[in-house]
Amino acid sequence: MSVARLSKVLPRAARVRAYATASGLKPNTSYLAETHPDTAPEATHDLIKEHSSYLLNTYARPPILFTQGKGLKLTDSAGREYLDFAAGIAVLALGHADDGVNKVLAEQSQVLAHASNVYWNEWAGALAKSLVDKTREAGALGLTPSSGGAKVFFSNSGTEANEGALKFARKVGKDRGGEKKTGIVCFSNGFHGRSFGALSVTTNPKYQAPFAPLVPDVHVGEYNVADKATIDALINETTCGVILEPIQGEGGIGTASPEFLSAVAARAREVGAVLIYDEIQCGLYRTGELWAHGSLPAAAHPDIVTMAKPLANGFPIGAILVRDEVADAIGVGSHGTTFGGQPLATRLGHYVLGRLSEPEFTQHIKDVSAHLDGLVSRLPKLFPSLIKDETRGRGLIRGIPFKNEAHPARVMALARQRGVLALTAGKDAVRLIPALTVSKEECDHALGVIESVLTILEKEQ
Repeated sequence: MSVARLSKVLPRAARVRAYATASGLKPNTSYLAETHPDTAPEATHDLIKEHSSYLLNTYARPPILFTQGKGLKLTDSAGREYLDFAAGIAVLALGHADDGVNKVLAEQSQVLAHASNVYWNEWAGALAKSLVDKTREAGALGLTPSSGGAKVFFSNSGTEANEGALKFARKVGKDRGGEKKTGIVCFSNGFHGRSFGALSVTTNPKYQAPFAPLVPDVHVGEYNVADKATIDALINETTCGVILEPIQGEGGIGTASPEFLSAVAARAREVGAVLIYDEIQCGLYRTGELWAHGSLPAAAHPDIVTMAKPLANGFPIGAILVRDEVADAIGVGSHGTTFGGQPLATRLGHYVLGRLSEPEFTQHIKDVSAHLDGLVSRLPKLFPSLIKDETRGRGLIRGIPFKNEAHPARVMALARQRGVLALTAGKDAVRLIPALTVSKEECDHALGVIESVLTILEKEQ
């Protein structure tokens, strides 16, 4: 039957699939068999049982215990090798057990690991300078070669970075508008952490409800709605801070439009509110550029960028990058930390940032991202009954959106049982966030497994 004839006799989903078949596009079915069942040796089960007696039960985990990793490969206690497309939740930018990271870790741990912020150390300032200089070179945070400056505060995690940024916004708000300028605006499907302040702007009832009441004076807008009247009503003269992710991570890989970010930024500046971009998951070259907002017009740039995950390739670190006009309001005693900015963490961060910013490395990210984009774009054509035909994310943070909200968790489990680790995101997506060292061949393998899994899922329907 001709393609023209198909359009007249089939419903849309079947028609799209028929077009794909007619054009020679076929799913990869090389990985239908389960090769990595969710089982473990008896000794591993015994260890898990013992540890469960002492660890607080806040995670639902399969009985898999990883014992070593290298690059994008993880090996479990049964000797099975997995391809890691989760990267420790977007943390391991350089992959597992990177030789350069290991060398720096060994060297600095033998010299000075911690001395506290009572005194200076050589690496906190070096990493802060590198972050500011590279942000200026990228034309991000509103910095140009001839104007603007920024400062950095180091923390231990992304949650702490967001917590500090919210505090800074409150401080600036009161300085600018008095005691009534305390409102904080966030957006639907955002995820900013689980401490009280960060949780208060993480608008998921599943996370918030058990701990209510939370921080007051938080107002929630609809992500990606750029209507001026709506934004003007949401962000007003009592607003001190606005926080959002240019590309959402946990919330489903929603991707903010330039129009939305520009409208939010314009209104924030109009009322004197501090604009915070949470780039903890989408920043630090995951999109192929230093910051996900970097290619936007300068008028849409934030006052603060928060970061964490990949900065030290698995060693705990977070940072708040603050434009000078905000930094000027944060004086001695305004904020503090015991571990943040320690020489071990910041030397690792300095090394990782240097590696990620090399032109050859950023070009690699762009090349592999384009390849991954081609693979992901096949899925709605191959599986129109399962996959929404929309793009989520860019670079090496990609979401596969499903029509049935029960399917992402099922796909994640089936992929794991075939040796590929991915994550869910929000209610309806599978998230792909591999190490930035990922190869095209590894992308082929991961998406081949996903296509095989979707073939199984389609048959189950």
